[in-house]
Amino acid sequence: MGKILVVTSGKGGVGKTTTSAAIGTGLALRGHKTVIVDFDVGLRNLDLIMGCERRVVYDFVNVVNGEATLKQALIKDKRLDNLYVLAASQTRDKDALTEEGVEKVIEELRKDFEYVVCDSPAGIEKGAHLAMYFADEAIVVTNPEVSSVRDSDRMLGLLASKSRRAVKGEEPIKEHLLLTRYNPERVIKGEMLGVEDVEEILAIRLLGVIPESQAVLKASNQGVPVILDDQSDAGQAYSDAVDRLLGKEVAHRFLDVQKKGFMQRLFGGRE
Repeated sequence: MGKILVVTSGKGGVGKTTTSAAIGTGLALRGHKTVIVDFDVGLRNLDLIMGCERRVVYDFVNVVNGEATLKQALIKDKRLDNLYVLAASQTRDKDALTEEGVEKVIEELRKDFEYVVCDSPAGIEKGAHLAMYFADEAIVVTNPEVSSVRDSDRMLGLLASKSRRAVKGEEPIKEHLLLTRYNPERVIKGEMLGVEDVEEILAIRLLGVIPESQAVLKASNQGVPVILDDQSDAGQAYSDAVDRLLGKEVAHRFLDVQKKGFMQRLFGGRE
């Protein structure tokens, strides 16, 4: 049976969908059959970042309502044979998903896939609750700022008390911390929280630190998960995070200010 992995946060705009796309793609690159499911009904961004928006015919809500089968709705990635996307509906409201309907789809996916990556909407509304409810593991995405970390702390409380595992008294969801848009120079200036500050507040295992990078925006605009840009710092950081998720010991990078050499200062280093 496959593992259900939710990518969540309390605050919007921290990079959940970018993270879902990168982690899902990274797992597939390492040979694991993976599906990424977009729970953000009404907005739908995952298909854009995965570059498959023109191929969406049926969506998650269609499957929940019995208007399409999973086989009809799943979109196979063109780059990787073992990677699939289940898009969210753009035309329904957030109440279109039901606990019974989501459970049926998740359990069906669990039979066919090693990893089911659930891309959660922000906050604590219904879609976010359903995305985390059936999870085995959670990646809590946060920016190094007080309001984002505080909201993530609230999400940790919900994961510990409102998930199916919590309700049934089973082993708790395994929680991982992913820190995005990290800029060591701004940390030194006191404009951002440092890694240690965030770890101290949230007290969960650090999965990865993703540096602030133009490569993320560029990849999103091109419909390519940033992890496939293995020359970029963000791509490399996500790749390290996937290795850690799979149990490898990998040292954290991009935590300190990088000193640029003469040629980089002259011509500008690649981000």
